[in-house]
Amino acid sequence: MACVYILHSISLDKFYIGHTEQPPEERLRKHLTNHDGFTAKAKDWKIVYLKEFETKPQANAEERRLKKLKSKLAIQKLIASTT
Repeated sequence: MACVYILHSISLDKFYIGHTEQPPEERLRKHLTNHDGFTAKAKDWKIVYLKEFETKPQANAEERRLKKLKSKLAIQKLIASTT
């Protein structure tokens, strides 16, 4: 199993889109640790969207599709449609 996830930081008012084969909570923990990269800018990331896939290539394709949206409003609508 693999999943696509979207994280949100209230302090940055930014979203981060990723995919993983790890449990989502474990992946979030790694985003919150000291590291280099985009998610290192804040320590208040929360998982706001999660979608599971059978394979990693499927999850990777969905991640790429979501990143192509390049619209905060489109991401917010996607998240709202799942809550």
